[in-house]
Amino acid sequence: MEHFADRLIRCIKGKRSNAVAGLDPHWSLIPEKIKSAAIKERGRTLAAGAAAVTRFLTGIIDAVAAHVPAVKPQIAFYEQFGPSGLEAYRAICEHARARGLIVIGDVKRSDTGSTAAAYAAAHLGGIEIGGETLEAFPVDAVTVNPFLGSDGVAPFIDAAAKAGKGLFVLVKTSNPSSAELQDLEANGEPLYITLARHVARWAEPHAGSRGYSLVGAVVGATFPEAAREIRGIIRHSFMLVPGYGAQGAGAADLKPFYNEDGLGAIVNSSRGILFAYRRPEYSDRFGPDAWQRAAEQAVIDMNEELRMTAKGV
Repeated sequence: MEHFADRLIRCIKGKRSNAVAGLDPHWSLIPEKIKSAAIKERGRTLAAGAAAVTRFLTGIIDAVAAHVPAVKPQIAFYEQFGPSGLEAYRAICEHARARGLIVIGDVKRSDTGSTAAAYAAAHLGGIEIGGETLEAFPVDAVTVNPFLGSDGVAPFIDAAAKAGKGLFVLVKTSNPSSAELQDLEANGEPLYITLARHVARWAEPHAGSRGYSLVGAVVGATFPEAAREIRGIIRHSFMLVPGYGAQGAGAADLKPFYNEDGLGAIVNSSRGILFAYRRPEYSDRFGPDAWQRAAEQAVIDMNEELRMTAKGV
């Protein structure tokens, strides 16, 4: 069973990309033709919404699969469609896996004891039924909220280690109000530094053959100076980096996230890729209906920008 970080590095090297396509299907931004067709077939129902999401995102995955190592579906955008939405989430994860992509389930789960273990089983492991272990959601890694401490993280690490998967622990998130808690002083340093020290400790026993751990961190591209401090602590973990593009961060902000080998960071873009067909530079070039071609070109352009900062890719 290949170690998660080794597999991630292999995919990064193979695609010459450290970009992640975030699969966050904002309903209002999905092409009207797709939504209208789903409503015509299924009526004004949650099932119609889930069907439109599935149609749109399978098309996006097909468009970008040759250019990115990983995708990151955010489960909230699926849950809003109820049970049909969770079926769509599963279908999207399966389709991405079938196209050879690493799937990072952005679920931000957290709890303690048996509840944390149940979350870990749902999103990283499986449940045994009649002697057979079944996987609820086919993902390769998840995001985890560390607010409850080691008790809330350990079950995810255990499940990931057993299944050859990974996790990314929230350390310094990209939203502006993250400072309200994450920058508070704890033991004479910002709380995000304390969190980084915990991640380094959790990560140390779980390194792969390339030296990187299955335990990573979520660090927002909107805080490059914080990233510089965090990188000095978690040298052997990958950072999952949101905040690039639509949230304002550019390629120049990403230098502190990488190690000297050019690895150590994967950079997420969601709206900038999914809805590139709405951006003038792509709609004028390809036409307003060419949403797949626009998404593909947006990823190609993103890769070119990222390669200027990630010299090892």
